[in-house]
Amino acid sequence: MAHINEAPILHKGVAVNDAAASGITSRDIRLSAANLSIAFIAIMVGGIAGLLQGLVRSGFLELPSWISYYALLTAHGVMFILVLTSFFSIGYLYAGTSRVLGGLADKTIAFGWAGFALMSVGTVMAAFFILTGNANVLYTFYTPMQAHPWFYVGLALIVVGILLNCVGMFITYQSWRKRNPGKLTPLFAFFANAVFVLWVFASLFIAVFVVGMVIPWAFGWVPTIDPMMGRTLFWAFGHTLVNIWMLTAISAWYVSMPKIIGGKVFSDSLARVAVVILVVANVPGGFHHQILDPGLSVELKFLHVIQTFMIIFPSLMTAFAMLATMERAGRAKGVRSLLGWWKTLPWSDARFFALIVAMFAFIPAGLGGIINASNQINQVVHNSIWVTGHLHLTVGTTVMLTFFGISYWLIPYLSGRRMTQTINRLAVIQTIVWAGGMLLMSGAMHINGLLGSPRRTANTTYNGSSAAADWAMYETLMAMGGVILVIGMALLLYIWAQLAFFAPKGDADFPIGEDYSPSDASPLFMDRWSIWVALATVSIAIAYVIPLIDFASGTNPGSPPFLMP
Repeated sequence: MAHINEAPILHKGVAVNDAAASGITSRDIRLSAANLSIAFIAIMVGGIAGLLQGLVRSGFLELPSWISYYALLTAHGVMFILVLTSFFSIGYLYAGTSRVLGGLADKTIAFGWAGFALMSVGTVMAAFFILTGNANVLYTFYTPMQAHPWFYVGLALIVVGILLNCVGMFITYQSWRKRNPGKLTPLFAFFANAVFVLWVFASLFIAVFVVGMVIPWAFGWVPTIDPMMGRTLFWAFGHTLVNIWMLTAISAWYVSMPKIIGGKVFSDSLARVAVVILVVANVPGGFHHQILDPGLSVELKFLHVIQTFMIIFPSLMTAFAMLATMERAGRAKGVRSLLGWWKTLPWSDARFFALIVAMFAFIPAGLGGIINASNQINQVVHNSIWVTGHLHLTVGTTVMLTFFGISYWLIPYLSGRRMTQTINRLAVIQTIVWAGGMLLMSGAMHINGLLGSPRRTANTTYNGSSAAADWAMYETLMAMGGVILVIGMALLLYIWAQLAFFAPKGDADFPIGEDYSPSDASPLFMDRWSIWVALATVSIAIAYVIPLIDFASGTNPGSPPFLMP
């Protein structure tokens, strides 16, 4: 492949990588491609499960007796929210880090393959028990609902595999810093390191929950389990996972999008500050999922709402930076009118088009997040299908469309092929189809949630209740959106196959934007992750020490297992 080379291990360090190696070694390609391949399988399995589940809920399909609606719902959630996002993020971040740091370290490759193996085995184990009806506990696997004990072992293997990948990334990151004293790490590598730091925090919470509590209980070694402790530990993981997706996605917005539109990174320092705020303030946001839970005082919930709202600031910073980046790119091309720069954007380039549509979706998604985290308004939408609609706007639209846009340059970069005009046009169509289907489905979910339709349930007729009858039209729209999304998924898989195996050979680059001004480079202490990890730990301690000690005191009654049909 013409674009592959043995990238130098020693290279100059710059704030935005305009001097790093432009190629990627074949061993780094194999590791990234292996992770992406599992992600592609996950989107196919999860997409089919989601379609069937939506048709059942809307009354268009009755499942055979050998498979449960809740098995499909669990498969849809686990495959999309955990498996797809984790494997894709690892493959993408490893490839980009190799690009900007001149290759992955030998130990990183070893840890990466070990992590990939454990995650793959864990995924197969979890999927087997889900599809055989032995793990109908949904993506959140709230206790005291109990699955087959080996399902939880599979989840534990996925978590351990992720932690091994974290170690691998930290090795390459710190190795580069040691070889380049006095140099600021490239912005993409900073993003990647932040994502893996968040993964460590998330994985530690879920590891304590699954390994320390659920597995002994599922195997019958202990008779009961504390549901409140379980929910609290899960959402410390679950909310962090949300921002792992988002941080992975916005790395492409900040770093790659400027290059694609012919501009430059608006502000290196603004980007790094936004990343640091997300890392430091993120984990306590998990409590906004528990606003209606008993066992948590009103005062504690108020504190956690404040901590959750801190995440709004990096979101607003990102919105400003993206608009400023696009406007500056237009101004650099000679545009002088107020909004004329908008017309200069490469709307026909699928790589950009997918990203900009994802950004548009992030506006209502972010507003919905503020509603969900607000103590009073949350009372209206909590546990309704509004929340499901919000999730589909965040991960299903903003994150997924960004991942699709990334794949349109990442797969050619790894395969040594190029994106033809025909494939590019098809990718633009795919973006429109996916966004349209998600808008229809998510919009109907939001409306139905305001009308009181519940989430996580197969039957919503309530024995002919007149209130439930009002939901029927929106259930139909949800099913129609699901059908459109499956068409979009089929187009996506076709495009990926073309880019990986059949497109013409050619050079393709991983777009990395340059900084507008060297004077904007961040101070070197921004690379001292010990500071940010320490601050994040303090933030987590403020949020979690009191409730976890209270739960661990044994005052809450334990629960025996409840087996889902």
